[in-house]
Amino acid sequence: MSVTELTPPEAALWAHRAGLALPADRHAAVASVANHIQGVVAVLRELDFGEIPTATAPAAPADRVWRGITDGAL
Repeated sequence: MSVTELTPPEAALWAHRAGLALPADRHAAVASVANHIQGVVAVLRELDFGEIPTATAPAAPADRVWRGITDGAL
């Protein structure tokens, strides 16, 4: 997949669309960070995990389980 880098004006536009006030002096920094994150995600997508099973979380000890929820609501 070909991805073009985010430019500072595009970063400002996306921030505005999201309702965020982004000062003009931060446009380049935000674009740079977004491009870095996009690069990291691209590398992670290329990893082949093959037959590696998913990790499971250990069960919480019985004395650490909160029993205040009775109806399933959070």
